[in-house]
Parts: sequence; structure tokens; C-alpha cells
Amino acid sequence: MPTLLRYLLDQREWRDHGAFLPHFRQAAREVAEFEEKPSLATLAPAKTTFEAWYYGKRQPQREARRVLVHLLGYSIEQLWSDVPEGAVPAAAPLFSAPLAEDHAASGRDLNEMRRTGAMAARRAIDFALGAERDQLGDETMGFLTDEVKRITEEYPRVPLSEIWEDLAKAQDEAFRLLESGRARPSQSRDLHFMATVLSFLMAKGSHDMGDSKVAMAQARAAGFCAKQTEHPGLVALVDGLKSLISYWANRPEDALHYARHGAAGNRRLRGTVSVWLPSLEARAAALLGDEEAVRSTNQRAENLREQVVPDDLDALGGLLTFPEIKQLYYAVESEVLLGHGDAQIVDRAETAVRGFSDPDDPAWAFGDQAGARCNLALVRLYSGDLDGTADAVRPVLDLAPSLRNNGIVVSAERVRAALGRGPARDAVVARDLRTEIEMYQPPRPALPR
Repeated sequence: MPTLLRYLLDQREWRDHGAFLPHFRQAAREVAEFEEKPSLATLAPAKTTFEAWYYGKRQPQREARRVLVHLLGYSIEQLWSDVPEGAVPAAAPLFSAPLAEDHAASGRDLNEMRRTGAMAARRAIDFALGAERDQLGDETMGFLTDEVKRITEEYPRVPLSEIWEDLAKAQDEAFRLLESGRARPSQSRDLHFMATVLSFLMAKGSHDMGDSKVAMAQARAAGFCAKQTEHPGLVALVDGLKSLISYWANRPEDALHYARHGAAGNRRLRGTVSVWLPSLEARAAALLGDEEAVRSTNQRAENLREQVVPDDLDALGGLLTFPEIKQLYYAVESEVLLGHGDAQIVDRAETAVRGFSDPDDPAWAFGDQAGARCNLALVRLYSGDLDGTADAVRPVLDLAPSLRNNGIVVSAERVRAALGRGPARDAVVARDLRTEIEMYQPPRPALPR
């Protein structure tokens, strides 16, 4: 049965070595420039190697994997999955690869047409907003509301670079409208709500780029705006964000403080943020080695899950909701941080990975998928399954650099550190994985070259 790789190459008419090679070389140069590894720029498969890939007889080595993922937009695991004859692949791409594009019947590049359409829409919005400079009308509020919802939904699903400019512009627009003094009381509350959400996402973006100080500054701005809305869920959400930033910055005491502060001040919450806060607390407690706190807070999160009534934050989705599969991912991570890896935890870690296997699921997020895989790699390592560790972490190492945000890099580093301890550290597989992860962090997390 042909693989997805063969299907994609046939679609692009790259089935011959000579047709495929120029595209591969261009992708190799791009990866080499981004990763600052000149040796990658000259990478090119021999004809026999290409044919082995094409017919599914052999998978590529480490460096060629990264180039293929960059070129085609799918993970190696997806590229080597079977595609029945005459069927359309169900696998969704990890990102929009520069060369993996559909073409309109007219021969024009469909992605370019979409970009032109998006730019035209942005120009139309700017015109309408400009026309309402002297009166804050329904169109202005409607445009901004739509933009907040779109960005919120897309944030965990696409590379940061694809939405960063739109996000910054929307935040600036919300602040400008608030400063204008033209908003009616009901509009002012809505604007503060949107400014909170946009500042929340800007904080998460700075965090994803590895800048925790800027991230915390944006989070404090979000906190100020949230208080103006008198929306308890939004206030609690910002406390959760501060906990998350502190957790990944390796400040567990701060992470614990913010999670507890958010929960203590908003005990009547019924949205999923009420579950997120104790789940954050459990992870922070795990970093501090407090097993009793981990058990009690994870149990509290499970109890609160039974009482959840989705609210307006859950309706926005994206990072503003905390689905059950993400709760499981957090719970597994707290056990991993305590060094546990028995059969039950392995099973839960595998369930979490399966839960993030469908990109069409509203709960899917590439960062959570990668984190769940790193956790699975660790619990398998703790249970002595080195090959299983390598299989679990491989799709994470194949992610395009623009998807390697700070949290993913830290998660991968945890795997590398664990590989250097215990009886497995001298195994060839462990040494190779450690070497690969050492080179994994891009010069600028979450950004393209």
C-alpha cells in the first residue's frame, strides 16, 4: 500500500528523483539557514535513497527527516502512514508547508489568492474602523469581536508567526477604542473583556518566544482589564496565565501562588477555568516534589470537573477553555515530574497522546500534543522501555522550527535530561536522542527564520 509521502509526491509530479531534488535542496537550504547549520544546506538524497523513500522501504535519517517535514508539512509518522489506493488522505498537515499547496483551476496559486483575499478584508476593516473614528458604532465592535474569536480559536493550532501581527494590531485597536472615551458603558465592558483576552494571548505569545518578563507584563495588563469587566472567570483566567508563565520559567513557588490565588478568590466559578487552576497547582506542586499536594489538587480538579457549567470563556474556545483531555495531560505531567512511571500512568499517558491525535478535534493543540508525547516518552523511560521512549518523542523532534515554542523545548529538554540518568544512559538510542535534543532548540523559539 502506498504511503502518504508517495501520494504527495505523485500529486506534485515529483515522483522522479530529478523532479524531486530541486525542491528538497531548497527546503534543506531553508532549514540550514534557520537552524544555523551550514552542513544541512548541501543535503541531498541519492537516487537509490529517494526510491527507497518513495516505495516505503526505508525512512530517512535524522537531518533528512527535518527537511521532509519542512518541505511537505506533515510529520514523518504521517508521511509513512498508508493511503489506500484511490483514497484521499485523512491526515491533516502540521502546518502550511511552503511547497505543499493546492492550485486553482486557473493555474493561480490558491494559497496566494487566499492571502490576497485576507489582505483585502483587513483593508476593508481598517476603512470601516477609520470611518467610525468619531462614533463607536456596531461595525467597529463587530469587527473587533470577530477578530478576537478568530485569533483565540487559531492560536493553539497554528505557528505563532501566522497570527502575531493580527494579534498585536487587534490589541492596539482595543486599547485605542478604550482610550478614545467614546464607548458607552456596555461597550466599555465589552472592550475591556476583549482587551483582556487579547492581552492574555499576547502574554502567551511572549511566553512561547521564551520571554517570561514581557509575558508577565502583558499578563498584568490583562489583569487590570479583567478587573474592569467585573468578570470573575476572566480574573481567574489571568491568575492561571501567571501561574503557567511561572511554571515554564521554572518558578514553581510563584506558579503555586498564582494558581491558589485564582482559586481562592473565585470559589463560585463553574466554567472550566475552575478545573484549570487546581490542575496548574498540581503541576507546580510536582516541581516542588510535594506528592501530597499533587494528589489532593488533582482530586479536587476531578471533583470540580463534575460540576462544570460551560461559560462565555469556554464558548470562545482555544486557550480559554480547559477540556478533559487537557486535564488528563496535566495530571500525567504532574506524575511524570514526580518520577513515576508504572503501568497505570503509562496507560494514562498513552490515552492523553491518543486524545490529541486528531487535528480536527476542537480540543487539539500542537503544543499540548507535543507535551503529551514528551510525557509519554518519560513514563516509558521510567518503566525501562527505551525504544518506546524514542517512538513517543520522535514526532516532537520532527516539528518544524516555527512550532517549537518555549514549552515544547522545555518538555523535550526534560526527556534529554532523563536520558542521561539511570541504566539507559549508555545505550546507543539514548545517546543519539540526547544529541538530537541538544540541537533541538531553535535560535528564536516559536518563530520562523
